[in-house]
Amino acid sequence: MQIACQPHPLVYFPIRSSSKRRDEWKNIQNLHSRSFVKLVFLEPQTHKFARPLCKNRLYAIPHEEDGRPSASMPEDVNSKPMLNSIAEELGNKWSPPRYLWRGLSVLFLTGQVIMRTLKGKIHWKNTLQQLERVGPRSVGVCLLTSAFVGMAFSIQFVREFTRLGLNRSVGGVLALAFSRELSPVITSIVVAGRIGSSYAAELGTMQVSEQTDTLRILGSNPVDYLVTPRVIASCIALPILTLMCFTVGMASSALLADSVYGISINIIIDSALRALKSWDIISAMIKSQVFGAIISIVSCAWGITTSGGAKGVGESTTSAVVISLVGIFIADFTLSCFFFQGAGDSLKNCM
Repeated sequence: MQIACQPHPLVYFPIRSSSKRRDEWKNIQNLHSRSFVKLVFLEPQTHKFARPLCKNRLYAIPHEEDGRPSASMPEDVNSKPMLNSIAEELGNKWSPPRYLWRGLSVLFLTGQVIMRTLKGKIHWKNTLQQLERVGPRSVGVCLLTSAFVGMAFSIQFVREFTRLGLNRSVGGVLALAFSRELSPVITSIVVAGRIGSSYAAELGTMQVSEQTDTLRILGSNPVDYLVTPRVIASCIALPILTLMCFTVGMASSALLADSVYGISINIIIDSALRALKSWDIISAMIKSQVFGAIISIVSCAWGITTSGGAKGVGESTTSAVVISLVGIFIADFTLSCFFFQGAGDSLKNCM
């Protein structure tokens, strides 16, 4: 005999007038939720059972003596405590915040790119395409920006140094400022606004349109095909762009100083050569490589974790550029503290 418990508020089981029936209904087995149903006596001839949390099946087994139905339950059936069920429900509903998830994705992608690069699993065709995209297509904007920044700094430094009679130190000051700070930072800012936003928007669109899932179905690793080429291209192109921006910035500064303030170009170049050291150029290259890795990894991580359709793509693009700029400034401060500690003597040679 099988009785199905319907989702009614209460289920009643009438009992005949025999006194033997009052002790026969003791325990009831809930096969689906494994929870106990409490037995309450309200009237002498009626047992009232509270409604279970879900649809249950109650099995009535005939009694051995008189054949009347009775219910039994194995003793090894355990019910879940209320606290465990609440904790499980909260655990299923909880999800990490978006910023925490994206921060972990940056670390995960960094490890994946390093491991896949060391194993030689690089998509070279896509890498060359991204290298052309980051390098030659970004040269014009970077050089134009560097030229005007160089002229603006020349106006500030040349005026003050001329009044102090330190015309021979102008070239050295400009060379140190451009090589150590201005050229790597300015180039990285331009690349972050132009290339980082493009990376985030492209990968975000692929994510919301499920193209990355298609790559996995086809047997291609999205990290090898999408992320690693962009990181390698950025790390290779940024140092070259930094050297070009340094050259153009110094040239524009020398031309402005010669045409406006009457300081010869030869004086500025000689002062810059005496002040600069090989480590200044090497530190600029290292900084630009670190900045390129930050831009590419952050932009790719923000693009891969995009959700919410077109609106999510726009938010991810904006957030990727902002976080990239913040990461560039933090990394610049950290590397400057590590590379240039203590008192410097670079300007002593050009006094």
